[in-house]
Amino acid sequence: MPFINVKTNAKISKEEELDLKARLGQAITAIPGKSETWLMVDIEQGRDMYFQGTDAPCAMVNVSIYGAASSSAYENLTGKIDDILNDILGIDRSRIYTAFFPTSDWGWNGRNF
Repeated sequence: MPFINVKTNAKISKEEELDLKARLGQAITAIPGKSETWLMVDIEQGRDMYFQGTDAPCAMVNVSIYGAASSSAYENLTGKIDDILNDILGIDRSRIYTAFFPTSDWGWNGRNF
């Protein structure tokens, strides 16, 4: 039950959005037991965002997962996310933050896992 929220000041075409969604679906497998089957993705584009005092392209990515993973799995996913945002949107890897939010409480379909 992963959720990836991408916030960026970049403008994203529908084609780029679909490419992001697909590639994030592949990348989530860096976390053992996670797959695109249960992945929800939210892409917030064209935001008023500033990093290091400028509005050059940047992104904040939040990854919520049911359960937890190792630091190496998180680091692996961070690298994949950075590559995806750089490849598709041209955002420099040094202008991307990724935060992870593991939880033991996750609700779906009227109940919790």
